[in-house]
Amino acid sequence: MAERTDTPHKIAEVLRAFIGKNNKKYFTSALILAAGSSTRMGDGVSKQFLSVGGIPVVARTVMQFDRSEFINEIIVVCKKDELEMYKDFVEKYSIKTPFKVVEGGETRQESARFGSDAVDSKAKYIAIHDAARCLITEEMIARVCHSAFISRDRGAIMAIKATDTVKIADKGAFIESTPERKLVWQAQTPQVFPLNAYRAAAYIARDEGFEGTDDASLLEHIRFPVKLVDGSRENIKVTEPIDIYLAEAILKSREEFGGDEG
Repeated sequence: MAERTDTPHKIAEVLRAFIGKNNKKYFTSALILAAGSSTRMGDGVSKQFLSVGGIPVVARTVMQFDRSEFINEIIVVCKKDELEMYKDFVEKYSIKTPFKVVEGGETRQESARFGSDAVDSKAKYIAIHDAARCLITEEMIARVCHSAFISRDRGAIMAIKATDTVKIADKGAFIESTPERKLVWQAQTPQVFPLNAYRAAAYIARDEGFEGTDDASLLEHIRFPVKLVDGSRENIKVTEPIDIYLAEAILKSREEFGGDEG
């Protein structure tokens, strides 16, 4: 098996050691959002249950959060007609972390709010993650949780810096502006927030009719600071059929290098 010696991997090893020695942990509930319509897959099967390397997408995601020492409970938010599909989930995938499944809403934002209402009374933080990002790793979860835990007065989300030039267009697809690339990041999940701040933001958004593009945008709406944490290009979201092939290629690469990318 080849030894992995690239710089990002070395940095990840240092970060693991740092987190192990210096991180204060809080009761954190992982909210796995799995209530999407999967219309872009086009085969009538929810993307959450498509197989990646022989394991359903949502199962891979839950298993990674189950392994994380930063996560105290896992809540899957799914469609009503898929609740039964999680009946034997704990036994089938040997989930050790307290686990529950709740019904989602009509939108992703509503589903996340419903999930936040179902967390344990001891929860101080909530880690919201797309079920379709099944290549998340323990290292990534640790990194973003640690960043959020540093200060009780901020949240943290995984994101990657844009490598392509980004254009802002008008409704007719004509360019309006070009933001400075070094300031542009592409948001990922997990997104970790103090629970009370997230709930406040979620209900203010509901009452004001504000629709965010991700969970962090709800916190931005109430001017609650959110830190961007370096994510990974391996943390892809399985959205279209080609993503299954990409995910399996990434898994194969990880096996050859003997570990996950951090």
